[in-house]
Amino acid sequence: MAKFENNGLPTGIGIFGGTFDPVHFGHLRIALEVCQQLNLDHVRLVPCHVPPHRSQPTTDGKARRLLLELAVKSCPSLIVDDIELNRAGPSYSIDTVRALREDYPQQSLYLIVGSDNFRQLDTWRDWQSLLQYAHIVVVRRAGEALDLSTTMAAWLQTHLAKSADINLTEGKVWTLDVTPLAISATTIRAQRAAGGSVQFLLPETVLTAMDQLGLYPTDR
Repeated sequence: MAKFENNGLPTGIGIFGGTFDPVHFGHLRIALEVCQQLNLDHVRLVPCHVPPHRSQPTTDGKARRLLLELAVKSCPSLIVDDIELNRAGPSYSIDTVRALREDYPQQSLYLIVGSDNFRQLDTWRDWQSLLQYAHIVVVRRAGEALDLSTTMAAWLQTHLAKSADINLTEGKVWTLDVTPLAISATTIRAQRAAGGSVQFLLPETVLTAMDQLGLYPTDR
């Protein structure tokens, strides 16, 4: 797996948001592989409070944060950040990257998004301002075509990163191939509701906590 060198500059920080409803191995593997490929100091997992582009989480933020903390407890490269849970109103990425840029003025910041979300990036609030505060990392399966609109394809080509851009703190779009794990939180919730097993789809510590706390209850 490719790994970029930052030539001794301040370390980079990844930002990976989502509802994490619940967190699973697909989330965790993406975050870890981006961290490794870009040689980042760490990736901050940011559970969303009020998602502006999808239905509301089925479980409250406090419980989702707890499951995330259990999931990454043995991985120092992944850190839970509740910045969006502590902010009222919709959880806009532009607000998050702006706040983190204030907290980390010298570090390179990398906002991690999936290919599906990147295709709809031009519907996000102040999306063209994101690169003023951070890079964007588009994660995809090896060989996956992005199939972008004309507008987004032109914007990507304008801002597409080169290897030397690893020394910049923001302003570029990176595309990285990651290990495809076809796991979804929606499927996990549905299988739990139907009384099925979700073992090996998420960390055992997370599954144990779900059972102990009665989260995502089964019908048996």
